[in-house]
Amino acid sequence: MLHYILKRFAIMLVTLWIIVTLTFVLMITLPGSPLNEERTTNETVQANLEQHYNLDEPYYIQYFLYIKSIVTFDFGPSIKQPTETVNDLLGRGFPISFELGIATISVAVISGIILGVFAALKHNGMIDYMAMTIAVLGISIPNFVLATLLIQTLAVYWGILPAATWSSPLHMIMPTIALATGPMAIIARLTRSTMLEVLTQDYIKMARAKGLKPWKVIIRHALKNALMPVVTIMGTLLAGILTGTFVIEQIFGIPGMGKYFVESINQRDYPVIMGTTVFYSAFLIIMLFLVDVAYGFLDPRIKLHKQGGE
Repeated sequence: MLHYILKRFAIMLVTLWIIVTLTFVLMITLPGSPLNEERTTNETVQANLEQHYNLDEPYYIQYFLYIKSIVTFDFGPSIKQPTETVNDLLGRGFPISFELGIATISVAVISGIILGVFAALKHNGMIDYMAMTIAVLGISIPNFVLATLLIQTLAVYWGILPAATWSSPLHMIMPTIALATGPMAIIARLTRSTMLEVLTQDYIKMARAKGLKPWKVIIRHALKNALMPVVTIMGTLLAGILTGTFVIEQIFGIPGMGKYFVESINQRDYPVIMGTTVFYSAFLIIMLFLVDVAYGFLDPRIKLHKQGGE
């Protein structure tokens, strides 16, 4: 198992290096310069600006400095906000994005599992049909469309929730719903299908025959095995939630990392673009790594297979 973890860790580092390199290549191939808006007739001032941001160096030197900034976790100053460093922006925006992400994942997982379990237990009944209808709608409606509908309904028409910004728990409700609906629907459908399969297994019939209470059979025996596929797709769901926050944060005016990322692209702010890309990529890859390791620990068959094969 230790060998498997080390192998996955090495793959994680290689993946991050590829993302870092591709990001740098994309930055240097874009036409123009991030200092276009700061163009001045004073050539000395222009040269000093380029020197300050290392834009006058050959590309391989810029790449080396870029890698060095990642290793030391010092991404330097923002070009468009000279008084702010990229680290300052990350430190200010990430906690907000992380809070929104945790709320979204919690709502999606809990509500998705509950819907899926009840749908499986009431198979082909009214609850099953209602749960799957909610799941289909959740998958079908993009989060940015749902966000717009929520603002129009709950904030504009009914006025029961604030439309934007991030200053109270009430501001979390609509962004969380917009982001959590899609993952919740996926988890609900997957939980339902695996629960239906698990409930037909012999060990479930044996547990029932022993006289165990129904809730013990469901929670102790059926649910644990039914949730293994859910753990498997958590990495993909995390990716969707993290990338989805870019759009949702813009719609709801949330001052998270998505705001700085979108603004940095529009403004050609190279340090912020590369800093946020690396940070998000590293965070996502680490989460995928942890999901893989957790899946290996949770499923004894995988752990034994890895140990026996390696």
